[in-house]
Amino acid sequence: MLGRASTLVRSTLSNSIRYGSHGGVPGENLPFGLHNRYRLTAWFCVFFGSGLTLPFFVVRHQLLKM
Repeated sequence: MLGRASTLVRSTLSNSIRYGSHGGVPGENLPFGLHNRYRLTAWFCVFFGSGLTLPFFVVRHQLLKM
């Protein structure tokens, strides 16, 4: 019984991997393009830079309000 179940699971998994639409091409499932490295670098700097600098601007704003 366990042998039949494991064979069924193995065949189902291999078929889903074989006939799946995604996979095989690096970066195919990412929401941004990897073709232009300079644009990618700029977007990463903007994305991470905005999140890391926001607390400093909030503190500066609060200190200048006094």
